[in-house]
Amino acid sequence: MEQVLREEIRNFVLASPGNRFVDSGQPYFDEPLVGFAAADDPLFTDFKSIIGEFHLTPGEILHNAFSCGAEEARTVICWILPITEATRKSNGQARSIPSREWAMTRAHGEHFNTLLRIHLSNLIRSIGARAVAPLVAGLWRPVKDSRVGMASTWSERHVAYAAGLGTFSLNDGFITEKGIAHRCGSVVTDLAIPVSPRTCADPWSNCLYHRNGSCGLCVQRCPVNAISLQGHDKERCQAHVYGELRQTAGQLYGVMETGCGLCQTAVPCEARVP
Repeated sequence: MEQVLREEIRNFVLASPGNRFVDSGQPYFDEPLVGFAAADDPLFTDFKSIIGEFHLTPGEILHNAFSCGAEEARTVICWILPITEATRKSNGQARSIPSREWAMTRAHGEHFNTLLRIHLSNLIRSIGARAVAPLVAGLWRPVKDSRVGMASTWSERHVAYAAGLGTFSLNDGFITEKGIAHRCGSVVTDLAIPVSPRTCADPWSNCLYHRNGSCGLCVQRCPVNAISLQGHDKERCQAHVYGELRQTAGQLYGVMETGCGLCQTAVPCEARVP
């Protein structure tokens, strides 16, 4: 089943017309990375302390979706959709607002990511198992917490870390073997699937600044000074991405959500672990 699911995700990403720019036919995303986390991994309980009590465990996700016992959750299937080189390069040249290619990937590429969540959930259900994508089932919501700032009830990045797909970074991104420029997705299921190992030394080891203090270029790339060597100002970043950019880049490109991504491009971790 592990290999079947890996191939299904890969084939859907590479073959689906939804993973294509309408005008050029070029893909939004390259071949995906896939990982599996055990639903009873202690990390998911730890996230209630690290992130907040509001962050749901896989068992709570499955229980809320199907009214089943929380212990019936077995696996979280996670994937990374790496953004293509052409889009990364276009955004690497940006200085204040994201490139058109980046904005289209955030808007329409994330819609494709939702289609992948639905497709995988339906596939698993078709063989008689339970499956739910938290971001599709209405189980994700934003939370403004007094301790950690902006957060949510289900963090795709933290779940991807549990599945061994990478580590965190100075700018609060997630650095995988294919870099930090990507979109994440996940599905919780009661299928039992072999777990992917976590091989990184610690939750920040893929980030050069956290590893040896030798980088920090994402600080310079942020157009609104929301990143410093002390970390990421989530509220300033959010105000820029979901406020100012909707009026500037959004109006220019004709989409509501453009993202920003300047701190994820023209940096050493853009497409690899530096």
